[in-house]
Amino acid sequence: MEDQDTPQIITHIEHNLDHSLFDCKWIPCSAKFVVIGSIPKGSGTLEIFEITNGQFDKIKTIERPNSFKCGTFGASNDIERRLATGDFKGTLEIWDLEKSCQVYITKEHSDIINSIDGMGGSSANCGAPEIVTGSRDGTVKVWDPRQRGKPVANMQPIKGETRRDCWAVAFGNSFNDSERIVAAGYDNGDLKMFDLRTMSLRWECNLKNGVCCAEFDRKDIPMNKLVATTLEGKFHVFDVRTQNPTKGFAQVLDNTTKSGTIWVSRHLPQNRDLFITCAGNGQVSLWKYQYPEQRVHVDAQGVAVGVPGKLKHLQRMVISSQPINALEWNRDHLGLAIATAYDQYVRVLVTTKLNLH
Repeated sequence: MEDQDTPQIITHIEHNLDHSLFDCKWIPCSAKFVVIGSIPKGSGTLEIFEITNGQFDKIKTIERPNSFKCGTFGASNDIERRLATGDFKGTLEIWDLEKSCQVYITKEHSDIINSIDGMGGSSANCGAPEIVTGSRDGTVKVWDPRQRGKPVANMQPIKGETRRDCWAVAFGNSFNDSERIVAAGYDNGDLKMFDLRTMSLRWECNLKNGVCCAEFDRKDIPMNKLVATTLEGKFHVFDVRTQNPTKGFAQVLDNTTKSGTIWVSRHLPQNRDLFITCAGNGQVSLWKYQYPEQRVHVDAQGVAVGVPGKLKHLQRMVISSQPINALEWNRDHLGLAIATAYDQYVRVLVTTKLNLH
């Protein structure tokens, strides 16, 4: 850890807000970000801040009757920069933040939208713009913001099956106009991979603890790695390049940090093999995935089997007294990130020496 090339995680700015914070997102191609949350009377807020001279300047607040839970710019291009949000009542909305107005609304979930992800907005040749939402009502729904009303895909339990609370959703494998996968994690530890091209369940497993976050290392390439974080301080890194018919995907499990629930994992946009995890004790940890010499071998039956890699712990830092519930790297500036936590602080973090790893 004392190596001179070791990255350092520095809290650059921190700012206290007087209400609950649930998510934060950089506004693409700007020094601005939006903080998503809820004020004590139960209404939701979208607060836009700009970083100037080492300080936060609040530019705008949008308040709505229902508490917001999550947001994404992923289905919007870098010119319109429209934010999609999910709220505690199951409503999906899309916002023009410049005009402070809503341009899309639909309420097809019967309970809170816990997680949201977007795809196809700013990446070329990777398919239509779509939004995926996961809800406590047990359903995962995919939306095309160009079509009003009903979802274009709806993944839900068959009749008679128990509806599990969906805590995490993520897009991946969107490397052309037809391929796209949704990963979904549930409160009972189920992790499922839905193929949107074939409208089928491609793979599933159980991680034995509720899945708090799932993220592919890149959305717009043939799927490479998937990180799933869980309760009780564990996270799994799956090599999803090779799927064995019986063994599934190779994986490496980390349960060494004893830091409480791992709420969030986010891959560095500039290097897909580096990622950060955010824990229940207020700790952020930086990791590097190291590939094996050979990622695949052929078993006695002549079938390909993935080979798991190893994890290298580069740095850790306690930045909050409460769980860190959201973090996002800035895709334009290496090592710059924003994070929110249950201590009601929003923080700008700077991580150094990432170009050396």
